[in-house]
Amino acid sequence: MAGMDSRRVTVVTGGGRGIGAAVVRELAAAGHAVVVNYRTDADAAAETVAAALAAGVPAEAVRADVTVPDEVARLFEAAREAFGAVTGLVSSAGATVHLGDLADTPTQTIREVLDQNLWSALLCARQAARVMAASRGGHGGAIVTLSSAAATLGAPHEYVHYAAAKAGVDAMTVGLAKELAAEGVRVNAVSPGPVETRIHADAGDPDRTARLASRIPMGRAGLPQDVAPAVRWLLSDEARYVTGANIRIAGGL
Repeated sequence: MAGMDSRRVTVVTGGGRGIGAAVVRELAAAGHAVVVNYRTDADAAAETVAAALAAGVPAEAVRADVTVPDEVARLFEAAREAFGAVTGLVSSAGATVHLGDLADTPTQTIREVLDQNLWSALLCARQAARVMAASRGGHGGAIVTLSSAAATLGAPHEYVHYAAAKAGVDAMTVGLAKELAAEGVRVNAVSPGPVETRIHADAGDPDRTARLASRIPMGRAGLPQDVAPAVRWLLSDEARYVTGANIRIAGGL
């Protein structure tokens, strides 16, 4: 499949760190030209781009805040200018920001989490549809959204607001898959459980995955590289008849 994938141009939001960075490396190994979107951590994005370049594929970092419509449009235009028609989107930007009961979560934090996880996914999927849909002059493609097992577990006493945002991502995935099925665009999701990334430390609980390991049937938290292969597969021709699916990657949770 690497030969076919080499013609693909994929935008990965939040691609500098964590799951996004692992996805970039996986896609680079499959021959995708990759655009690594980041908002603040330019060094991490540069490191991820260097890894993709070392795999022998075109790669570029593009700074953009994917909660801002004009910046999302600029991100996709930068990708087109650099590598040609965009054929893939991996929407992995997101954050939990805060851990605690919903009653104790500041309203501004709730809004920030909704913006970073649901609003951004909607904006990026909307732009991907605009550039990929056949009736709009696009060449088709595939979208993979990063949801979370929290969408069905609810994440009580931790981040109900985040779970609600990811449940919205699940609904968007199903609806948009049906909307774009005749346009040559597939839309799917992956739903990781607890994964070893900086998202937990950024929310103030760096030991969260170790604490949760005993509750996970497989006995450990996930790693970014446990998630990335499923994303790559969903973007590949092997998944050509898969749309509206949501692959749970959560060790049994």
